[in-house]
Amino acid sequence: MKTVMILGGTKGVGNEILKSCLKKGYNVSFCGRKNDEGNEIIQFLQEENKLYFHEIDLNSILEIENFYSQTIKKFKKIDALVLYAGITPVSSIIETEEDIYDSVFNINLKASFFLIKHVLKSMMKFKVGSIIFFGSPHMDYGHIDRASYALTKSALYTLSNHIAHHYAKYGIRSNYLVMGWTNTEGELQLRTEEGVSEEELKNKATNIIPMGRILNRLDPVPAVMYFISDESAMTTGSLLRITGGHYI
Repeated sequence: MKTVMILGGTKGVGNEILKSCLKKGYNVSFCGRKNDEGNEIIQFLQEENKLYFHEIDLNSILEIENFYSQTIKKFKKIDALVLYAGITPVSSIIETEEDIYDSVFNINLKASFFLIKHVLKSMMKFKVGSIIFFGSPHMDYGHIDRASYALTKSALYTLSNHIAHHYAKYGIRSNYLVMGWTNTEGELQLRTEEGVSEEELKNKATNIIPMGRILNRLDPVPAVMYFISDESAMTTGSLLRITGGHYI
């Protein structure tokens, strides 16, 4: 039985991955900012034995280590790590203050780096593991108002390739999934704050994305499940774009 650890998992695509893992019979460890959210998910799914939730502030390196330690305590090992959580501040280079820069780098890059530091120990011990990075089309250069976000996504791609190259000898795989424009809760909230309705967002995406629509929460899930599964045993160092043909 596999154990999948998700950085995130309470919302959006991360939550759909969690549910898909449960359907496969996997154990799932996931995290979020609010204990109530995690407990509600566990109660709703009625899978207390297969689920572990950790309340976490991703700015805290100590809590990231605790998340790992408690996951190992409950499930003994980690077969796959899905790095989903992240923030997307709306800020160009000239608008970015130090607090915004530090926040996006702490949550998008530093948290993933130090969680990987610990998870690699378990994967190296058992000589097996799959790490899945969630990337963005912004990794190439990004919109002008996503400067710091674009930098973190590019750095994560470098980290994925670094792991793929240096840890393959331990049976560890690392792949980077570029997720395109998706109607997650975070995206809808951001657009609402900008005065854009969900319907207006869909219409705008229709005119921009070659495949004609914005992604839904389920679109990236099959690729993630493939990377988790043994079917991808020889797949590492890859970049897979699920963007509907959309390039920033």
